[in-house]
Amino acid sequence: MTATGSIEQHRTKQWTLHLQLFEEGGLTTVHAVLDTGDNALRSRATARRSPNDPDVPEIGDEFAAGRALVDLGHQLLRAGENDTAAFEPGLRS
Repeated sequence: MTATGSIEQHRTKQWTLHLQLFEEGGLTTVHAVLDTGDNALRSRATARRSPNDPDVPEIGDEFAAGRALVDLGHQLLRAGENDTAAFEPGLRS
């Protein structure tokens, strides 16, 4: 209960993240979709293997996926800022 005597409400949500990784030659491409149930954010990122680097596909996967996830994080922060501004003009986190 809160100080005013009302009962706190809890909520649980599940967001789904889909990563599709494609590799062709030394180029890895990731398509990422974050589905919040209400909205979907999308990102695309790549990683290119240098000709001098060993052929280890997992490294390209990690770089491309990491870049896509960082971009999704930036999109989430912008969405939060925009939503905050829409509800409380002048307030920014």
